[in-house]
Amino acid sequence: MKTILKTALVAGLMLGTAAAQPAFAQATGAVTPGIAIANLDAVIVNANAYKTAETQRQTTYKAQIDQATSRGNQLNAQLKPLGDKFNADRQGGKVNQAALEQQAGTIQQLQESGQAELQRILAPVQLSRAYVQEQIDDKLDQAVKNAMAKKKVSLLLSPQAVLAVNNNAYNLNQDILTELNTLLPSASIVPPAGWEPRQVREQRAQQQGQQAPAAAAPAPAAAQPSGR
Repeated sequence: MKTILKTALVAGLMLGTAAAQPAFAQATGAVTPGIAIANLDAVIVNANAYKTAETQRQTTYKAQIDQATSRGNQLNAQLKPLGDKFNADRQGGKVNQAALEQQAGTIQQLQESGQAELQRILAPVQLSRAYVQEQIDDKLDQAVKNAMAKKKVSLLLSPQAVLAVNNNAYNLNQDILTELNTLLPSASIVPPAGWEPRQVREQRAQQQGQQAPAAAAPAPAAAQPSGR
């Protein structure tokens, strides 16, 4: 079997985002001992905790989802005649450029304000997704380590690091998925009050760390009057 690897190989874990999920095939044997391939994004979306949370969220956050759907339909109904008129005026050639630009500006403003409104409505849903994702991320590293140890893998590559393989002998997806399902059978979909995603917490901590030295710096000493 010939396996062609890119020259830039990175030992350890490589997190990759694939355009399509690879087949979840169990590794059939160690062709080159110690090397395996895994798409961790595909592992996550196939995890029991992730799939169950996606189903539960449709019920728990039904009010927000229905509200966003209804409001989205209203916005589309409002925008469609404006878009149709703009296209007709542009093609007809009877409306000057300034009027067309004004129409386009109105449409763009409605689109942007509508998108912002929908994002506000769906904010609890997005926060729930982030909460579930963080719970999975917290267990994923251990799941990868467990799978690598059991399969005696010392080098794990993402699909982007591999140009071609001719069977699933190197695929470690299913092994990692099994470990992840064991470590995290299910996830909570409703975050605690005041919870924020890790990225937000880290940014806030960094900002506070940068502000702390400035706040702790001693004030310059007042100038002493001369003895004259």
